[in-house]
Amino acid sequence: MGVARRSCTRPIQLDLPLLACLVTVLGVCAARSEAPRGVAVPFVFDPSATCDPRCQHAGICIRNNTCFCSRGYEGETCQYATCYPKCKNGGECLRPGKCRCPPGFGGKYCHKVKCDTGCWNGGDCIAVNGVAKCICPSSWTGSKCQEAICPQGCRNGGSCVAPGICSCLDGWLGGACHMAVCHRPCLNGGKCVSPNTCRCRPLYFGPRCEERKMY
Repeated sequence: MGVARRSCTRPIQLDLPLLACLVTVLGVCAARSEAPRGVAVPFVFDPSATCDPRCQHAGICIRNNTCFCSRGYEGETCQYATCYPKCKNGGECLRPGKCRCPPGFGGKYCHKVKCDTGCWNGGDCIAVNGVAKCICPSSWTGSKCQEAICPQGCRNGGSCVAPGICSCLDGWLGGACHMAVCHRPCLNGGKCVSPNTCRCRPLYFGPRCEERKMY
């Protein structure tokens, strides 16, 4: 059996005895495994046959203008490579088992949707109307799922850095950056309303509401 396989792939010679041997072995190999696409086996071989245009990719001219294609090729002159499974999503078979994929698809047979920049933070790349797109988890958004979502919002110049978490500017605190910070506390019931700024109750005034009005 090992000799038969080597004979199937041996370069074709022009002498008649070797061609006859090659055709016999080809018939046995095709019958035992996957038959090349083309003429059915067994077939009549004409050693004086000519094919114009010539058979490509190691195909054999067995009758006038009739090619017997090697495994992985098909067509009248064996000009087309075949991929199994077939290339998907508009992919092109370049050579046996090798697909060239269109933008947005990847994998050996173009069966995987591919987002060029990738999908971050657990996003899934899927095809939407033939276009690769990231579908993000509920707490992320953006073309790559790179932007966190803070349902409460981030106020006073704060930015959302993770789901539900704001990064606040100096002078602000809180889940939504809504709490001002006064480094020196407001007195007499005063309230810190912006960084280091107190709003005083009636009868009081001053930077920290430390002074009482006199009537």
